[in-house]
Amino acid sequence: MSDAPKRINLALQGGGAHGAFTWGALVRLLEDERIEIASVSGTSAGALNGAALKAGLSCPVAPDPRKKAIETLNWLWTQIGAVQDLRMSAWINALGPLFGLFREAYAASPAFLMAEAASGFLSPYMYGPVYRNPLERIVQQLAFDDICRTERGPEFFVCTTRVRDGKARIFAGDEISVDAVLASACLPTIFQAVQIHDRRTGRDEFFYDGGYTGNPALYPMFGRHLPEDIVVININPLERDELPTTPQEIDNRINEISFNSSLLRELRAISFVKRLLATGQIPEGSMRGVNIHMISDDEMMRELSVVTKLIPSPYLLGKLHKAGYAAADNFLAAHFDKIGEESSVDEVAMFS
Repeated sequence: MSDAPKRINLALQGGGAHGAFTWGALVRLLEDERIEIASVSGTSAGALNGAALKAGLSCPVAPDPRKKAIETLNWLWTQIGAVQDLRMSAWINALGPLFGLFREAYAASPAFLMAEAASGFLSPYMYGPVYRNPLERIVQQLAFDDICRTERGPEFFVCTTRVRDGKARIFAGDEISVDAVLASACLPTIFQAVQIHDRRTGRDEFFYDGGYTGNPALYPMFGRHLPEDIVVININPLERDELPTTPQEIDNRINEISFNSSLLRELRAISFVKRLLATGQIPEGSMRGVNIHMISDDEMMRELSVVTKLIPSPYLLGKLHKAGYAAADNFLAAHFDKIGEESSVDEVAMFS
């Protein structure tokens, strides 16, 4: 029996402050030396997590790259928890573990109601030269020499949406920059579009959040030099049993559906190819089979909403980190043996 670690690709979803769930899951995966991360595809908060992960694992002077990656992730989310202009009122923290009340209290708070009303007629462009993305200061402090490094650590892909034509634009290698990561997390109702010179089009382009076109993008990880296993860290619930009836519930469910649609589309394509290979309708080797795994906690995420995605409260981030760590631990306990062998996701049930 080989003692070599099992190689995986990681697909990191976006979801604002809910990305702290991914933070916890990544810490658990990094602690397990039976796992080697070969590539990472990240969108929005997933791109932030991916950048911190890549910076640590690719650092040439780190005696323990896994430990360095954990330290960088911890630093990232400590910084995000200190972003003042995105934080909620302190009194909501007192609701503690009652996530349902936490969500409802914030949604009913005067500050949120005013911000929600203002979003219909205020634009992030109205601030003129005083505008600044509150995440810029944090992202600028990440080690981009290491993030762009191709000879060490996992391959890293950052998904954005090109505003002009609505197409996904994946940044990789030395194309990855502060602006590329900020663009991946650029919700256009909150942040100004990020301008980047696009080598592919040869012109300056504006970019929005990558979640509109790939949340996260899986296809960059289909290279034959990469492992067949893709582990998706999912932070947007795929299912909700209750019918949304209030304006906020409807808006929340639309947000979840739209930001899961690109992922489900790619997963369906993967499932279809696997069926064709299994039935011999296409020659073996002509297309690549992919094993899909998922780390998630839909039950917990259903207690939250689009509202709490905008709340980087240290308390909320800590609870999400703990939940992500536990979900990754459960995944390893239940499905580690399937890595390299078969999918641990029931694809038939997912798409029926």
